[in-house]
Amino acid sequence: MHARLITSQYQLDKLDEGIQLYRETILPELRQLPGFKGVMGLVDRSKGKAIALTLWESEADALASGEGSAYMQASLAKFASFFAAPPVIEMYEVGLQE
Repeated sequence: MHARLITSQYQLDKLDEGIQLYRETILPELRQLPGFKGVMGLVDRSKGKAIALTLWESEADALASGEGSAYMQASLAKFASFFAAPPVIEMYEVGLQE
């Protein structure tokens, strides 16, 4: 299993709107992607920081929708007006899960 970690810095007044957009548009899209296994969203409201951790069946599945893909570019474009800085995208192999 593999994970993609996206760390985003939001404008403080746009955080709730960003969470809503993720729930309404990104999550339904993720559920349709091959190999998608789940997502966890973490938020630090005082700093406007959000982390999305998505889980994927294989590295190939994670990469197919990852950084540089048309899917990722379209998804990030939806949030462009919310971000205070460009998001950081990282890939990991899952070493432990319970």
